[in-house]
Amino acid sequence: MTLSILLMGVLVGFLVGLTGVGGASLLTPILVMIGIHPSIAVGTDLLYNSVTKLFGTIQHWRQKSIDWRLVKHLAMGSIPGVILAVGFLRLFESYYHNQEVIIKHALGYVLILVAIATLIKVFFGHKIKENRWQLKSLEEKRGLTITIGAVLGFIVGLTSIGSGSLYAIAMLYFFRMSATQLVGTDIAHAFFLATTAGVLHASMGNVNYTLVLNLLLGSIPGVLVGSMLSAKAPTALLRTIIASLVLISGLKLI
Repeated sequence: MTLSILLMGVLVGFLVGLTGVGGASLLTPILVMIGIHPSIAVGTDLLYNSVTKLFGTIQHWRQKSIDWRLVKHLAMGSIPGVILAVGFLRLFESYYHNQEVIIKHALGYVLILVAIATLIKVFFGHKIKENRWQLKSLEEKRGLTITIGAVLGFIVGLTSIGSGSLYAIAMLYFFRMSATQLVGTDIAHAFFLATTAGVLHASMGNVNYTLVLNLLLGSIPGVLVGSMLSAKAPTALLRTIIASLVLISGLKLI
C-alpha cells in the first residue's frame, strides 16, 4: 500500500506540475475509488493540500504576486463557510450516521462542477472580456467577494475540492489582475482555507497522517518533474483530457 500511495503521489504531483489542474480534483476521487472512506479521503487531502500550498504561497510572496486584500476578503467568507460545512457533517453524523454518503455524493457533484469549470477556462478563459464587475473596486464588491468566499468555502469544507479551481474561475471573471497575480492570490487563499479545513477534519479524526506523508514524498518530485516539462507539453489538450476524467469520476460517485 505504501509503494502504491507513493506512486499515486508521484502521478498526481506530475499532472499538477504539468497542467496546473488542481490536485484535490484528481486525488480525492482516486482515494475513494481505491477503498478509502470518503471522510478520510477529504480530510487527508485537505491536510496534504495545506502543506503543498504553503510552499507555493512562500514562493509567490517572494515574487510579490499576491493580492493580500483580496485574500482577506475571500477568507472573511471562506473560513466561516468551511466551519459551517464541517459542523454540518458533524451534526448529520451524530443524528443520522450518514456522513460518508453525504460526502460521496457531494464529491460527485462538485467534481462535475470542477470539470466543467476547467473546460470553460481552457476553451473560453482567454475570451473573457472586461465586464462591469471587473471595473469596480474591491471595496465596491466587498459583499460579493465575501459571498463567493463563503459559498465556495462550504464546498471545500465538504469535499476538499475547489480551493484552487473554483476560486480561480471566480477571480478570472470578477476581478481584473494579471495571470501571475491570479495564481499567487489563489494559492495564498487556498493555503489558509485548506489549513483551516484540514485542522477541523483532523479534530474529527478524518486524517490519515501516514497517507499524508506518503503522498507528500511522492508528489514533491512529481511536481518538480511535471513543472520542468510543462513548457513542452500540449497543456490545453492534457487539461481537457484530465477534466474529462474528472467528469467521469464525478458521474461514478453520484
